[in-house]
Amino acid sequence: MVVNDVKLFSGSQSQYLAEKIADYYGQPLGKVVVERFSDGEFQPNLLESVRGNYVFLIQSTFSPTDNLFELLLMIDAARRASAHYIIAVIPFFGMARQDRKDKPRVAIASKLVANLLVSAGANRVMTMDLHADQIQGFFDIPVDHLQSTAVFVPYLEKMNLDNLVFASPDVGSTKRNRTYAMHFNTDLVICDKYRKKANEVAEMTVIGEVKGKDVVIIDDIVDTAGTLCAAADALIDKGASTVRAFATHPVLSGKAYERIESSGLQELYVTDTIPLRKRSSKIKVVSVAKLFGRAIRHTHEHRSISSLFL
Repeated sequence: MVVNDVKLFSGSQSQYLAEKIADYYGQPLGKVVVERFSDGEFQPNLLESVRGNYVFLIQSTFSPTDNLFELLLMIDAARRASAHYIIAVIPFFGMARQDRKDKPRVAIASKLVANLLVSAGANRVMTMDLHADQIQGFFDIPVDHLQSTAVFVPYLEKMNLDNLVFASPDVGSTKRNRTYAMHFNTDLVICDKYRKKANEVAEMTVIGEVKGKDVVIIDDIVDTAGTLCAAADALIDKGASTVRAFATHPVLSGKAYERIESSGLQELYVTDTIPLRKRSSKIKVVSVAKLFGRAIRHTHEHRSISSLFL
């Protein structure tokens, strides 16, 4: 066996994306079987030798938490099978919104997940559009943080919108939207939201001029879609001609689909880091498989990752 060959494996809930990533990379996925016991316990089993290999384990850690634990068990299995270098490929990094202690007696879940991945035996993590950039610092191993600009910017360029303006759905997303505004040499507006409680927007104020503009909202996660749809409706009320949104991770829980369909959004573009629960006439999916396939090759060949995006 050639030392440092690459092996790609997928968790059970990311098979749909991992197959496309493997196709772009140019080799089939390795075989994995997840044995399940009657009480709900499960055991992933890698059915190929990984001794001395670069092992890429692909699994988004969206709900339920079984997805995270399955990834941890796969990492542990690869480590105990003498893999040379283990890379956890996590297109959607769950628990990322719990990145700080913002009130007494709460956990910092994203730090805990980082500790678990390292303890399990991961040598490196590859992910996309973390909710907070500082999560990279929670790891004592390298983190390749891919950016959705690599897949979203080409779509925006093809749209050729004459009156393009970018809008941040909240203050926290301003930096992300400013990156796009600078690339397209256009203006940025901010939607300032006020919450009474989690997942419920009480008030939305638009800061900036959008009358007659084709507005594009950029965000990393769309969960209940409350903020996104409130921002879209506020922008329409302020005179925007059209409002579109690009969000990397389509969590889409609760009444998200209903809100999107009844909102002023013309289109919502998302990636396939998380599978859609159902179809919607307004939701378009852009695949990140090629980007991850290229990033895996660059990692194995010790080439720059940042060269793949803006």
